[in-house]
Amino acid sequence: MNIADLRQEYMRASLDEAGVARDPLEQFTRWFDEAVRAEHPMLNAMTLATVSAEGRPSARIVLLKGVDNGGFVFFTNYKSRKGRELTANPSAALVLYWSELEREVRIDGRVKKITAVESDAYFASRPLGSRHAAIASAQSEVVADRAVLEAHFAEAAKTGNDPARPAHWGGYRLVPDEIEFWQGRPNRLHDRVLYTRKARNWTIERLAP
Repeated sequence: MNIADLRQEYMRASLDEAGVARDPLEQFTRWFDEAVRAEHPMLNAMTLATVSAEGRPSARIVLLKGVDNGGFVFFTNYKSRKGRELTANPSAALVLYWSELEREVRIDGRVKKITAVESDAYFASRPLGSRHAAIASAQSEVVADRAVLEAHFAEAAKTGNDPARPAHWGGYRLVPDEIEFWQGRPNRLHDRVLYTRKARNWTIERLAP
């Protein structure tokens, strides 16, 4: 297979800047709800891109867990690579791609930790095994082998059925400065609508594909 020959035409929908919501979070909710109705797999999976203090970028998939208080919420280990990079440089980008709808959303902004109360509430809602894993895993650190990891998990399981959230684990909220909505179109003449924050308001512009 020649990778360069892989192509797809985009035919499903269009996006007009005159018809979008005035608030990008409302527009995001519209699109997210449509992805839910389309039963898109892993529709809350998103790429999180961060930058180290030295300017080196990295990216990985995380799960969107809320859209509230003007931002996008996700959870992780604060001592992980992404956590360390967000401490050094609290600017980040998110990208969600819904291939079944031929849509992408790109979000740039500033990231800050959510409150301990919010993190506690979400941690308590997770499956018990996931809570034990959060306690056991020194995320992004080198592990000698799988047996060591499983031993740490077994030790964490001794905390019982209602473990406290470890201090190194919690949530972040990305508050956007820019949100771009991308809709695939035929002949690569895609629709791109960009929201940019201006004080308390948002400007809406069309970008060339």
